[in-house]
Amino acid sequence: MSDKKSILIINQSAPYASSKARESLDVALTCAIFEMPVSLLFMGDGVLQLLKGQQPEALQTKKHEAMLTALPMYDIDCLYVTSSDLKLHGLHSEDLAVPVNIVEQKQIASLIQQHDTVLTF
Repeated sequence: MSDKKSILIINQSAPYASSKARESLDVALTCAIFEMPVSLLFMGDGVLQLLKGQQPEALQTKKHEAMLTALPMYDIDCLYVTSSDLKLHGLHSEDLAVPVNIVEQKQIASLIQQHDTVLTF
């Protein structure tokens, strides 16, 4: 059994409304560098972080897409999004910059229980 604690990071913030989205990705990468198993769950407005083709240059900030596409290099490949939040925002999996696992709202409690630590941004 691994002595590394598994981390679930829940992203609920829109990508550029605050620094929370960027901070959550920084935390995920930092944990992964220390070989902690990291999963990301995108809920609510957090699903907007996953949209491909974003153009945040007018806000003078960097795209999240570059960091998202780098996640597999850090062995972060468990990305989850709720189907209800995709529907709420009129999105489909092909609208997203990275592959995700689509989960139902009722599966979230189980997903949380599978991890040692849960962080919400």
